[in-house]
Amino acid sequence: MSKRTPLIAGNWKMYKTCGESVKSAQLLKSLVDGVTGTDIMIAPTFTSLQPVFNAIKGSRIDLGGQNLHWETEGAFTGEISGDILKSAGCSFVIIGHSERRQYFGETDETVNKKIKAALACGLKPIFCIGESDAERDSNLTFSVLDKQVQAGLKGLVSDDLKDLVLAYEPIWAIGTGKTATSDQAQEVHTFLRASIAKQFDDPLAQSLRILYGGSVKPGNTAELMSMPDIDGALVGGASLDAETFSQIVNY
Repeated sequence: MSKRTPLIAGNWKMYKTCGESVKSAQLLKSLVDGVTGTDIMIAPTFTSLQPVFNAIKGSRIDLGGQNLHWETEGAFTGEISGDILKSAGCSFVIIGHSERRQYFGETDETVNKKIKAALACGLKPIFCIGESDAERDSNLTFSVLDKQVQAGLKGLVSDDLKDLVLAYEPIWAIGTGKTATSDQAQEVHTFLRASIAKQFDDPLAQSLRILYGGSVKPGNTAELMSMPDIDGALVGGASLDAETFSQIVNY
């Protein structure tokens, strides 16, 4: 089996105006120009998607959306569909981020609908899962993650999931400065790969990219990436600065 290609993905959240996004994307494009063997993705705000796509065109950087609605179109004020994301140049979409679950009522059921919608229109879903501090302290990490994976991928079969990316983001490590140790992250990634093998099959489990997210910085990327089951990073705060993000890409 060929080695899984690492993916370093930047989630810009609700930061940067259109102009700032384009400037940042142009700088990043020049900084990662010589990178080979690693996939790179950035997910700016919805209003910046098209201008950023134009700025990174011809580079090795892919564009991602931060969310989507499961319907293809309709009277859903303030929402955005997979086809709209695609038309703006997106090839990826982040689904089920803990901030969406925490602040906007995202559930395992809506995550499942969104993953199906993304796959149906040819977007690669970055499916986010993670446990809270309390859940980890109660030794519930594996049961919480197993439930999220099973519910999020319900009704799908192995052939549907060739483009799926899984992102493990312990909620206690997002924007807190706390990071899972490389051994903690590896333990969870090993469990997730086994969970996918059990729910689907081993070939999918072995080809599936599993990213780590949660206070990823240039200083901890190399150690995390040295773990056999960590295939990349979903980066929040540190992706907002092109220089810093390029250092993570060049781990």
